[in-house]
Amino acid sequence: MKLSDFDFELPERLIATRPAKPRSSARLLVSEGDRISDAHVYDLPDWLRPGDRLVLNDTKVIPARLSGERHRQGAEGETRARIEVTLLEPRADGTWVALLKPLKKIREGEDIRFSAALSARLEAKEDGQGGLRFNLTGDDFDAALAAAGMMPLPPYIAAKRAADDQDKQDYQTVFARHPGAVAAPTASLHFDDDLLAAIRAKGVETTHVTLHVGAGTFLPVKVEDVTSHKMHAEWGEVSETAAAEIAATKAAGGRVIPVGTTALRLIESAARGGQIAAWRGETDIFIYPGFEFHVADALMTNFHLPKSTLMMLVSALIGHDRIRRIYDHAVREEYRFFSYGDASLLIPPNRD
Repeated sequence: MKLSDFDFELPERLIATRPAKPRSSARLLVSEGDRISDAHVYDLPDWLRPGDRLVLNDTKVIPARLSGERHRQGAEGETRARIEVTLLEPRADGTWVALLKPLKKIREGEDIRFSAALSARLEAKEDGQGGLRFNLTGDDFDAALAAAGMMPLPPYIAAKRAADDQDKQDYQTVFARHPGAVAAPTASLHFDDDLLAAIRAKGVETTHVTLHVGAGTFLPVKVEDVTSHKMHAEWGEVSETAAAEIAATKAAGGRVIPVGTTALRLIESAARGGQIAAWRGETDIFIYPGFEFHVADALMTNFHLPKSTLMMLVSALIGHDRIRRIYDHAVREEYRFFSYGDASLLIPPNRD
């Protein structure tokens, strides 16, 4: 498999920079077997069956993008430098791994002030990243970060506009529970309370799992032989209850449908032994054509970047030629792409 096998032409006008309002009014492309249908997300219950189970990622995106200032006293007096910070992940020692721009403008041991309440000291530089120790911890840190930080919008949106306060609502799911993600599980952004009620009324159950989506989800694939690509690791958990609910649905003949590639990657990580089981830890599972699925019977997901690992994942689930036809249709019908874009429901022929 070559990287070019997962490329396609995408007009820039189809890249969404704001979500549909209300959330469930986004369009929904449904691929069921060889048939493609055009619908809306609020129509999702029409494509589900009593006894199906949706798997939802309840991670919560933190406002991980910070703008601060470094002050330095020198022979010529005080100098200042603007430092942009994107938090990536916390470490066990209490520091945060972060991207700092420009990294060369700050030295180890210096402080960055983000607000009257929040500052951080650069403790180390390594591999183009920094290790930051904040002046606050726990609830105090969370409150100060919420006040000073902005949502870490994907690069293809951030290149077009700056994040604002509206993104604090738009880039968060209605069922977000556990803080830790620096990117949203974007297929879940389409759900609102009315849609969840309609799904329950159809006799469809939901199960929550947690995968803290990392900034590595946006890293490009740089190798031509895609099988040699190394995935970034992300922390996740499938609880005993979640595993039991999913296993019961499979045993009863219902379909397990993860909402988003993050939920799919997590439950398949927890089922590498052939059966779903409780699981907790870091996963760097890489799903590309030839992968054997043990849990997912279908997938709801947004439309993905050309030549991305997520294009490889959907190709593995539904077939390379079929995904080509789906994306050709989506471009032709002007579906909106990427994180704030429209959605698809992919039901493989052998699982419909």
